Amino acid sequence: MKNLKLTTLLLLFVATAFSQGNTKFGKGLINIMGKDSSYSMNVGLRMQSLYTGTWDARNDELNNFGNEKSNFMIRRARLKFAGFAYSPKLKYKIELGLSNRDLGGAGSQHSDASRMILDAVIKWDFYKNFSLWAGQTKLPGNRERIVSSANLQLVDRSRLNSKFTLDRDMGIQLKHHMTFDNSFVIKETFAFSQGEGRNVTKGNIGGYDYTFKLEFLPFGNFKSKGDYKGADLKREKTPKLAIGLTYDINDNAGRSRGNKGSYINSVNNLHLKTLNTTFVDFMFKYQGFSFMGEFVSRSTDDKKSIVYDNTNTVLGTYYTGKGMNLQAGYLFKNNWETAVRFTHISPDFGVSNKENEYTFGVSRYIVGHKLKVQSDISYREIESKDDILFYRLQFELHF
Repeated sequence: MKNLKLTTLLLLFVATAFSQGNTKFGKGLINIMGKDSSYSMNVGLRMQSLYTGTWDARNDELNNFGNEKSNFMIRRARLKFAGFAYSPKLKYKIELGLSNRDLGGAGSQHSDASRMILDAVIKWDFYKNFSLWAGQTKLPGNRERIVSSANLQLVDRSRLNSKFTLDRDMGIQLKHHMTFDNSFVIKETFAFSQGEGRNVTKGNIGGYDYTFKLEFLPFGNFKSKGDYKGADLKREKTPKLAIGLTYDINDNAGRSRGNKGSYINSVNNLHLKTLNTTFVDFMFKYQGFSFMGEFVSRSTDDKKSIVYDNTNTVLGTYYTGKGMNLQAGYLFKNNWETAVRFTHISPDFGVSNKENEYTFGVSRYIVGHKLKVQSDISYREIESKDDILFYRLQFELHF
C-alpha cells in the first residue's frame, strides 16, 4: 500500500515537471502533450466529503425515531489519467481510488491486497464507427451505474443500483453507433468479461459474463454526453431522449450478485448458477427538466436463488428479483436544483426484504458537476424491519 502511494506521488511529480500548462478549472489538473504529438495525458483529481445522519423508525412509526447515528467520511478520492498513445485513435483511461471506501473489499480472490485500480482500459477506434475497449472498466449495464459518481443528480446512487448493478469487470467491449436521417442515433455494445468484478487476481470461478446493450436516441445526441450525466445542466433547447435495453448472462456466477457480492463457496464449482439480468432504462431532458427511469429483472436459470450442497446445506443465496427506480429534477436558472426519487426493490422469496425508498434532494451547482454541494433526505421502508430515515450532505471538488 505504501509503495502504491509513493508511486502515485511520483507520477504527479513527473506530470508536473513535464506539464505544458494547466487547463481551465474542471478540465483536468495537468495537461501533457508529447513534443512530436505522439501521446497526451490529462491528469485529474476529485474528492467527495460526506456527512450522513440516520435514525430508525421504531415499529415503522413516524413519531417514534431513535437509534441516531452520524458519520463523516471521505466518500471518494480519486486520481484520473486519460489521453492517447501513438495515435488519437488509441485512447486510454486510468482511474485510481484512494479513499477507504474505494480500497475496501479485498479478499483471497484479490490476493488480500487493496483494490486501488478502478479503471485501466485502452480504447481503439479501429474502423469508422467501431471501437474496441480492452481492460478493466464499467460494463454496459444500467444507466445510473454508467453515470460517473462525479455527475450524479443526488448524493449517491439508488438501492436498485446497489443490489443489481453489473459494475466493473475485466475483459473486452465492442462498440458501434450509427445515425439515420441526421438525428436518429442507435448505439450497440457487446462485452465479454471474466464475470467476477474488478481487480480479481485468482480465478476464474465458474464461467464468463456476456453483456449486450442497445440504445436509441430518436432526437439525436445530448449536449456534452448528457444522456449519462445527472441534471440538465446544458438546458437542452429541444427534447432529448435516450432509451437503453441491456441483457446480461453471467455463466455459472461465482458471486451472489454476479460481478459483486460474496462468493458462493462450492467444491469443484458444481453448484454455481447462471444469472440472467435484464435492464430497461431511459433519460429525458428538456430546458432544465430531467427524468430518468430504470427497470431490472434478475433470475437464475433454474429459477432457484438458494444454493445447496449435496448434503442440503446452504452454501449461499444469489440476489434475484425485480426493481424500479424513477428520478426527476428541475434546474433553476440560478443553478439550484430540486430532485425527487422513488425506488422499489422486490427480491425473490427467501432472498431478502422488499424495500421502498423515497428521496428528496437539493443541489447547488457552482461550476457544474465539478464544484457542487448536494444534500438529500430519504425514507426507506423495509418489509418486516424498522424503517430508516437518513440525511446526507456532500461537497464535491473535481479538478
